[in-house]
Amino acid sequence: MLNAILLEVGSGLDTGSTGFMLVATSLVMLMTPGLALFYGGLATKRHILAIMIQSFVSLGWTTVLWVIFGYSLCFSGGEGGIIGNFDKAFLAGISLDTLWAGNGKIPEYVFIAYQMMFAIITPALITGAFVNRVTFKSYLIFLTVWQVLVYYPFVHMIWGGGLLAEWGVLDFAGGIVVHATAGFAALASVFYVGARVDKNSTPNSIPLVAIGSALLWFGWYGFNAGSEVQVDNITSLAFINTDVAASFATIAWLVVEWSRSRKPKFVGLLTGSIAGLATITPCAGFVPLWAAPIIGTAAGLVCYLAVQFKNKMKWDDALDVWGVHGIGGVLGSILLGVFASKAINPAGADGILFGNSSFLFKQIVAVVGASVYAFVFTYLMLIIINKITPVRVSESDETIGLDNSLHGESAYDGAL
Repeated sequence: MLNAILLEVGSGLDTGSTGFMLVATSLVMLMTPGLALFYGGLATKRHILAIMIQSFVSLGWTTVLWVIFGYSLCFSGGEGGIIGNFDKAFLAGISLDTLWAGNGKIPEYVFIAYQMMFAIITPALITGAFVNRVTFKSYLIFLTVWQVLVYYPFVHMIWGGGLLAEWGVLDFAGGIVVHATAGFAALASVFYVGARVDKNSTPNSIPLVAIGSALLWFGWYGFNAGSEVQVDNITSLAFINTDVAASFATIAWLVVEWSRSRKPKFVGLLTGSIAGLATITPCAGFVPLWAAPIIGTAAGLVCYLAVQFKNKMKWDDALDVWGVHGIGGVLGSILLGVFASKAINPAGADGILFGNSSFLFKQIVAVVGASVYAFVFTYLMLIIINKITPVRVSESDETIGLDNSLHGESAYDGAL
């Protein structure tokens, strides 16, 4: 099958880039099961399956939406606008011979699959905020509506030739499109749904968290390096920037938490790595390598402080989605406006360090606007969903555990 796909189907086909993008697509797909393991390990024994199924169901349902109309709304028509059109609904007009118009080097089928993996994981990120508390039926409605009215418009506006792209906003792999929108949607869901009955619940399996974290870090190479959508020097830059920033963030979080708690925390170290990965995402292919350690260190420190602030405010974002992904996405998008260099990537822009203050202004406006929109829309959407079906589970169901009360299953024999 792979050999068949790699056969030259057009004069511009680059088999090397096509093969690389198939691997990158597979890596990003692996991130969703990795996220399920990461969140599942952090949940209590009575709620493991309930949080994991919310990630896995997105693999199926998001694919259905993407094929029917999602890809078309994101990447068909609507130049300079907010959303695309339905010209490519059900992937109409796309065949084995169709190359992606963005570079004419890979089959459009490969680009469709690659972008679909981003659509799958983005709403799944939000679920860590309301673990233990949301009904599965309401989540399925949430999963559908949030993608259509939050994720798709921002994909189109930034990556699909829409409004923000024409204005000059950049986002290499999803600081605004993925992490800022998901993180602030998570915060809105926390405010609407309210706190858990048992807020002092502890992770059921830190080793499971470690496995999930490792899969996320591994998959992130496809997430960031693959966003170049071909194999060139920028691909290698995005790859190494991703690893360096994540590593510096990991150590920064470890050191600051160790100095405050007097003990080196493994979960903190793992969380720091995810903060670094989220923060470098918008910057990966646009900034020089020397900026990656700065961005990573800033991610570890700022996201740690955001989580501490959340705790002080008693916002029950159970798995720190806002502090890690939301703040990481905002921070990275702003730092892109500082460190970006056209000498590194001519397709990018110069940041304020290279004499272009207007680009920093555009990045700030775009990421703040996206965050505010995602927050407000999510809160209002949950109000509406609750009129259709209850969003919050009953206190008795939460106490029993959602694995049993909602799904009739248990992760472990005798799970309590």
